[in-house]
Amino acid sequence: MGGVTLRLAILSRGPRLYSTRRLQEEALKRGIHTTILDPLQFTLSISKDSPQILHKGHKVNFDAVLPRIGHSITSHGVALLKQFEQLDIYTANSSEGIRQSRNKLLAAQILGRNNVPIPKTAYVRNINDVEQAIDLVGGLPVVIKVSEGTQGRGVYLRHLYKDAIGLVSALLDLYHEVLIQEYINESHGTDIRALVVGDKVVACMRRRARGKEFRSNFHLNGTVEAVDLPPEYEEIALRASRVLGLNIAGVYLLEGKNGPLVLEINSSPGLEGIEMASGVNVAEKIIDFLEEDAQFVKISMDQLLLTVPGHGVLPIHLVNHPWLVGEKIGEVFKGFGTSAFALSRSRKLVWAPENDLKLRYNDIVIFYGDLHQLRLNLKEILNFEIYNNRKISSNNESSEKFETY
Repeated sequence: MGGVTLRLAILSRGPRLYSTRRLQEEALKRGIHTTILDPLQFTLSISKDSPQILHKGHKVNFDAVLPRIGHSITSHGVALLKQFEQLDIYTANSSEGIRQSRNKLLAAQILGRNNVPIPKTAYVRNINDVEQAIDLVGGLPVVIKVSEGTQGRGVYLRHLYKDAIGLVSALLDLYHEVLIQEYINESHGTDIRALVVGDKVVACMRRRARGKEFRSNFHLNGTVEAVDLPPEYEEIALRASRVLGLNIAGVYLLEGKNGPLVLEINSSPGLEGIEMASGVNVAEKIIDFLEEDAQFVKISMDQLLLTVPGHGVLPIHLVNHPWLVGEKIGEVFKGFGTSAFALSRSRKLVWAPENDLKLRYNDIVIFYGDLHQLRLNLKEILNFEIYNNRKISSNNESSEKFETY
């Protein structure tokens, strides 16, 4: 922080827990002023002009926050982090990232939408849909889980239709959101946990369940061992944490016959098992990252792009407009007073694409500006007949000019 001592708050209800203690130890080694605070002892004052955060009646004064939010207080923890963000106080994991990762249904939807491989998953709300859901994910056996369970709780393996239906019925009666998930037979009782910090996998381990238990959680007497993570697995772990908006995450991967599958992502990963298995000082890696990253202001692009009244983002997916495929982006939008803000292609984002870049079938072209004017300008392009007639007319004009010369 430019020679100024960083003031860090670790949000944790368990100051004596291994992970919390290790993070504090490594922070103090670097001369960081570190305080462990119970996230349930804050009061939030919300207003347009002067939002505040009080801890035991006193205004907080921190540069950075490292959240270790327990699953049972997710809602409160997310609200607290959102308030820190509004005060421009750095948070190692964002409120939105934690919210998205804690709900297995929402996380699966986001991962699937961003082409991150996951086991086939079905969401059911009606007991009559269970058999169909089981067939959709590949048949028996299936894993049945509640959307907001943690540490292996609320996760079950069922081999018979009647047992699966009975379990889902009981969970629905308890007002749980229920997921039915493909069982990855070749990965029974094992998974790989990759610990992501920033843009790196800093440590990993393989977890194995004991006996007939199919859950490999450390606290369920599972064993852990060091593992060399293949590049494909590392890339998937980094992409999964990135699309969920997490800087620090434990990504659980299954070793499927067709490659890695993301099972779950933990936004407050425990450090004991992975430090023991890998021999890596993970707490040190986290503090190193935090100390460097806290120098930069975090902004929400969604909010930033909506700050000007009437302005916003309009994306068009070329799958829906195939007549534009193969055209140069500069030629397509020439004369409309509209240029592409960015282009999404093959998991990459191209800012201010060059005019001679040719459009491909799966491209998403992103525009920013006055929404009313954008819709007017794009209307002709997105109508095949209008666009085609305009193109023919333009070609005829070019031919006439050539003949004149």
